Amino acid sequence: MLEFTNTFRDGRGFDAVLVMMALGYLVVFSAFPLAYNLLMSFQDVDLFTLTSFDRPFVGLDNYREVLSRPEMWPLLRNTVTFVGISVAAQLVPGFGIAVFFQLDFPFNTWLRGLFLAGWIMPALVVGAVWSWVLAGDFRVLNHLLSSMGLIREEIFWLSDPDVALYSIIIANIWLGVPFNMILLSVGLAGIPEDVYEAAEMDGATRVQRFFTITLPMMRAQLGAVISLGVIFTLQQFDLFAALTQGGPANSSNVFQYWSWQLSFQNYEIGLGSVISVLMIGFVVAVAFVYVRSTRYEHGS
Repeated sequence: MLEFTNTFRDGRGFDAVLVMMALGYLVVFSAFPLAYNLLMSFQDVDLFTLTSFDRPFVGLDNYREVLSRPEMWPLLRNTVTFVGISVAAQLVPGFGIAVFFQLDFPFNTWLRGLFLAGWIMPALVVGAVWSWVLAGDFRVLNHLLSSMGLIREEIFWLSDPDVALYSIIIANIWLGVPFNMILLSVGLAGIPEDVYEAAEMDGATRVQRFFTITLPMMRAQLGAVISLGVIFTLQQFDLFAALTQGGPANSSNVFQYWSWQLSFQNYEIGLGSVISVLMIGFVVAVAFVYVRSTRYEHGS
């Protein structure tokens, strides 16, 4: 007992305590909810049986039910469209802005901090702001486009089935670009300056240095940003709740919001769990591809 006490008094056991605390946190707040959600996807769960562990086991019936729903495939297309366009449109300007802030000019740090102000805002607040910007009857965006002569009549961004989803994509891009910028800035700062100087002495132009030095040396960071972008975009819920609630007629609905609707509006909790399991499986696949690519890149 004395030896055990001395171990912690000397600080040698403190690292083990930290590891156990982290493992406990993961088990309680990550592993258990994931396992419980997976279990519910194989059970008949509704509002009356939610608090009971004695629920009918239905096997793959919930998965068959979800796959047979008429809204399944249109919402899958919406989800892929939302994730694909958002991630690509956040990455490209985020990378460009990160490269821009690598230049030395007055108020660089202040401008970078100002640029991050939008990212730290809660998504519901961002949604409220964009609901005003995207409102019809010549509000902010319509007024801007009209004054530039690009439109002649108002566009109902949030109630037109043809553009509602893209309206949320616009808001999500605005929200995610600063996150991409700050992550890529860290990677750019890690590239040795003497590499650029040597290339410049060899006569390489700025564009050539970007494609022969910056892009190859940023490959790992770009992979990480894309993977995180996919994961965070699949988690985006607040913008849908604030802007369109999946409407009109499911034209802007996606899996993450559909899962909430099934679970907490229709009380088909087992079916909502199925959607969550499918999304988790996709996220795991993205993470696996990224980890494999980085291992291959490092020759292991």
